[in-house]
Amino acid sequence: MPAERAVRPRLRKDAELNRLRILAAAREVFRDRGVAATLNDVAHHAGLGVGTVYRRFADKEELVDALFADMVNTVEAYTREALENEDAWTGLVTALERVCEIQALDRGLREVMLGTGRGPQRQAQMGARVAPLVDQLVEKAQRQGTLRPDLLPLDLPVLQLMIAAVTDHTGQPELWRRYLALVIDGMRARPPGQSEPLPVPFGLPDRMQEALVDSSVRQADDRTGPAALEHRPSTD
Repeated sequence: MPAERAVRPRLRKDAELNRLRILAAAREVFRDRGVAATLNDVAHHAGLGVGTVYRRFADKEELVDALFADMVNTVEAYTREALENEDAWTGLVTALERVCEIQALDRGLREVMLGTGRGPQRQAQMGARVAPLVDQLVEKAQRQGTLRPDLLPLDLPVLQLMIAAVTDHTGQPELWRRYLALVIDGMRARPPGQSEPLPVPFGLPDRMQEALVDSSVRQADDRTGPAALEHRPSTD
């Protein structure tokens, strides 16, 4: 009996280490190969047997769910940290830089997360966790007079999508920083008469989630061709 008690903690520790190895390998494999990657590819990259991976994750969607949950936790933590900063502008800019950096590094991973079966549900999960915090952060920065008053919280995901496109279209992993700096400068509050008001964002709230998912689906299709059609979210 004492020997059995000694073995069980070790088994649990080994299982958790394997899980972390699988997640780290999956992040790299999906980043490089997008939706074409398989659990076999992940197992090989992790240096584990295929059976070990399947014992932890029944299929690729379950593995992607785990990766996405990790990303949601990270983005939520960045946003909460920004909200806790006394200087809301500094907090907002820092959070935006961090999230854009994640997007620049994880191009293929983003396609897998949003461009496959449960993309809409995953995007909704991100919105439910992060959007209320972003609302508070934007309101706080505008109240402090550092963020232009006509910027909407829903503008930020669109700006992130625009910044991500720099890496997608140029293949230069650090170029996005230049264009994020330009975007941030345009977000600053200006004295009256020194900036033009923003056009009304017609249809933005209704189209946001759908646009983000559709963008990832198109990128996945471009990378893998007709095979990726099998992973399109259902529109029924």
